Amino acid sequence: MKPGQPFADLPALAAHLRQELENKKTILLYAYNGTGKTRLSMAFKDIGKQGGDEQRDTLYFNAFTEDLFYWNNDLEGDADRRLLLNKDSRFFQGLFELEMDNRIRPLLQRYADFEFRIDTQEWAVRFSRTVNGQIIDNIKVSRGEENIFVWCFFLAVVELAMDPEIEAYRWVKYLYIDDPISSLDEHNAIAVGNHLAQLLKRPESKLKTVLSTHHTLFFNVLCNEMKNAKRYFINKNSTGNGYVLREETGDTPFFHHVAALAELYQAAQEDRLFTHHFNMLRTILEKTASFHGHKNFSVCIKRQDDDPDGILHARLINILSHGNYSLFEPQEMLDENKAYFKKILHDFLSRYPFNPELFPQAIEEARTP
Repeated sequence: MKPGQPFADLPALAAHLRQELENKKTILLYAYNGTGKTRLSMAFKDIGKQGGDEQRDTLYFNAFTEDLFYWNNDLEGDADRRLLLNKDSRFFQGLFELEMDNRIRPLLQRYADFEFRIDTQEWAVRFSRTVNGQIIDNIKVSRGEENIFVWCFFLAVVELAMDPEIEAYRWVKYLYIDDPISSLDEHNAIAVGNHLAQLLKRPESKLKTVLSTHHTLFFNVLCNEMKNAKRYFINKNSTGNGYVLREETGDTPFFHHVAALAELYQAAQEDRLFTHHFNMLRTILEKTASFHGHKNFSVCIKRQDDDPDGILHARLINILSHGNYSLFEPQEMLDENKAYFKKILHDFLSRYPFNPELFPQAIEEARTP
C-alpha cells in the first residue's frame, strides 16, 4: 500500500476523486463506519451542483436515498401496510412514466421471493407474498428485504441513466454508491457485488463511478470483479483533522484487518496512540482467533510461564475497547495504557508470521535473541 495522501476536508477529497475519474472509470473506496463516507458522497454530489440544481451531474445512493422510502404501517386497521415514497424528491420525477414496475421486477427476482406493486396515485408501494399457494397482501417485509427493494429500485434508475435514448437521465455523468448492503447476509453481499460489477461493466455504460463501503466481503468481491478499478483506503487523520487516502496497488484486494494492523503499528511507532485504537486491536485479535478456530481473542495474547500478563491484557482490552470514546472525538491514551498497548501489539506481531515488509522493526526484534 502506498503512503497516504492527506486532505484537509471532505470537499477537497471529493474534488480529488473527480479529478481521478478524468482518467479512470471506477474508484473503489474502503472506510470504517464513522469515517464520513456518506458525507463524502454528498460533498461529491454538491460539487456537481455548483452551477445550480439544473447543472447536477451525480446520481447517488446512500443513507439519504434510503430515507426517501418510509413506512405507513396502518396502525389503526393493521391491514394496509405500505411503503411510501417522498413525492417531493427529484429522485422520483418522471419515473412513473417509464414502467418502473417492469424495470424493477427482474432485478428484484434475483434476491427476493416477494411481489410488489407501485401505486402512482398514492405514491406508495404494497408488498405481497405467496405462502402455501395463497397470496398474502399488504405485508411488511423485513428490513433486509426492504433494503433489497430500494436497492433494486435504484438499479433500475441506473439502467435508465445508461440508456442514451432516455432523455430524462442524460444529465447523469457520475454514479456515487455508498454502502448498499448494510443489512444483507454474506450470500447477498456476494450476489449484490457481482451483479453490480456486471452492470457497471456493460460496454454501453459511459458513467464514471465511485463505490464506497465498510463491508470487507463486498469490497473484496468488487475488487475481484473490477480489476481495473482504482482502490483506496480512507482514514481520518490521527489528530482528528482531515483525511488520508491510501492507494492499494496489490494484485489482489487487501484484507482490511492487515491494513488496520499496519496502521496500528505505524501509530505505535510514532507514539500517536488514541483510545479508539484499542477497538481496532480487539477486532484484529478476534479475527485472528476466529481464523485459527478459537472462540476467544485472549488465545492470541502472548503468555509466559507463570506470567499473568495474558489475563491482565485480555481484561484491559475488554475494558478499554468498550469505553464511550470513538473515532469521532479522538482522545490520546494515557502513558500507562500506551505501554500496555505497545506490548500486546508487539507480542502479537512477533507471534504470527505477517509480511516483514509491513512491520520491519517488530519482526527484526522478534528475530533478535
